[in-house]
Amino acid sequence: MISRQVTKTKKDEDGDILALCNPFSTWSPRWKSDAIADIEKKIYRYYVEIDNKEVNIHVVKGSRGKYLRTDPDKTVNNNLDYLPDC
Repeated sequence: MISRQVTKTKKDEDGDILALCNPFSTWSPRWKSDAIADIEKKIYRYYVEIDNKEVNIHVVKGSRGKYLRTDPDKTVNNNLDYLPDC
């Protein structure tokens, strides 16, 4: 599985994630639906790196459908919502 580092996210006016981004990568931006398919098919692993620690991005099924999120932990610095906009 190929790993892709996410450094930014594209969000709508409600703050919902629309795309994952890394301006230094040719795959960027990757729309949410495509990233979800990549993760579910185990084609790519997406992650956020904070303080030299990689935190995986997972697909979660909520009441409004599937969405992306990082592993829950003790910091918000690696949450997709807190990454800069792309």
